[in-house]
Amino acid sequence: MRRPISRKRTAAVAALVASAVLPLSTPAPAAADSVVVGGEPVRASDSPWAVALSSRDRFGGTRAGQFCGGVVVAPTKVVTAAHCLGPTVLGTDARELSDLKVIAGRTELREAGGREIAVSGAWISPQYDADTQSGDLAVLTLASALPRSYVIEAARRGDPAYRPGTSAAVYGWGDTTGGGAYAYTLRAASVSVLPDEVCSRAYPPEAGGGYLPATMLCAGDPQGGRDACQGDSGGPLVARGRLIGLVSWGSGCGEPGSPGVYTRVSAVLPPL
Repeated sequence: MRRPISRKRTAAVAALVASAVLPLSTPAPAAADSVVVGGEPVRASDSPWAVALSSRDRFGGTRAGQFCGGVVVAPTKVVTAAHCLGPTVLGTDARELSDLKVIAGRTELREAGGREIAVSGAWISPQYDADTQSGDLAVLTLASALPRSYVIEAARRGDPAYRPGTSAAVYGWGDTTGGGAYAYTLRAASVSVLPDEVCSRAYPPEAGGGYLPATMLCAGDPQGGRDACQGDSGGPLVARGRLIGLVSWGSGCGEPGSPGVYTRVSAVLPPL
């Protein structure tokens, strides 16, 4: 089995790009209009709960400092992946980022629409295990409130949206090819919720790793080609109009037999 990787930008990549005197967030311009892998462009106005996490100080200004995704679950609360706030992604402690913001209501990262709101606090789930990625969830508190219309309902335990075969969509501004071509525009890919048995076969238990159905779910296309990728971490997996997962990790991007693994929101999200 190929070693699973988080859907993030690693410190090694950051060091490589910095050595080339380019911002970490610079994608190849020729690939900017390609398709989250296997996805298509969508408008932020149609999915206002999908937001970008931003730090220009850390990731440069070409793509407004975007490095992960997030989801609005209350007017002043955004959920994301816990690993997005860790040193492997940020190269530092999140508390050291003076310009950490959430960008809401903006489809195109290079444009000035929507709102940029400072993050005033962060909570990491006590269930989070950085070695296994179990419980990969954090809650950000915003310095000012977003409209109630931006909020998406989070699915609860037993919600039919979790049933295998349910159609879902994953959203983000991340890599569109698996080769480092980061998008400027919000995209979504259609996937299906997969049975736990499929996920367990794809990612069998190892020493401290593998697929853990109590806190994870997976989704994708058995034939591959549609998936989240690097830079999409923390973004939403939505089914039946409800948030069911957060982009967490996987092996490759859109490869057959290697579905995307998501944080099972109903198992980890605290009452808000």
